[in-house]
Amino acid sequence: MSTDIAIHDSGAASHEAHGPEESVSRTVYGFWLYIMTDCILFATVFTAFAVMSHRYAGGPTGRELFDLPYAFGETMFLLLSSVTYGFVVLAMNRMDKRGVLIWLGVTFVLGLGFIGMEINEFHHMITHGYGPDRSGFLSGFFTLVGTHGTHVTLGLVWMAVMIFQVLRKGLSVPVQSRLIRLSMFWHFLDVVWIGVFTVVYLMGVL
Repeated sequence: MSTDIAIHDSGAASHEAHGPEESVSRTVYGFWLYIMTDCILFATVFTAFAVMSHRYAGGPTGRELFDLPYAFGETMFLLLSSVTYGFVVLAMNRMDKRGVLIWLGVTFVLGLGFIGMEINEFHHMITHGYGPDRSGFLSGFFTLVGTHGTHVTLGLVWMAVMIFQVLRKGLSVPVQSRLIRLSMFWHFLDVVWIGVFTVVYLMGVL
């Protein structure tokens, strides 16, 4: 009986020791499933844009509307923000709370710069009469780019929450798990934007 109790206690202790890591792994796996559903969403809006991409209804084409250097500037903001988030993860692995906060702040500013440029682009187009109701092409453009921009905005809100949590709770296991999932989400948006830049802006101008 005592041997059985000892074995049971040992198994329970082992389970407790590995519990947080196993929980993080399950959570990350679940988040991968979410990323897959987001892939389906973006595939849908990319397809819609492809169908509408030449339906100008007598309105402006991408060559007339898009400022490629400006779009490249947006791209650099987002690419650099992915690099700086990589430094967040490196600092987290060193349990460097100050480094995590600094690089989260830099990433947030770069992401905010990206969103600011995108809002400015939308405002400029709409005030000149080139809103989403002008043509099928512009409907597809605003839907695709706007969907991505909404995701980036939600990522920035999440990032602000994580800065607060790191300040309050430090680099606990749950906080690290959330930082890892935010990293996955942020890099995913970076990959999607490369597709947007190539399909919408680059191909639209060439």
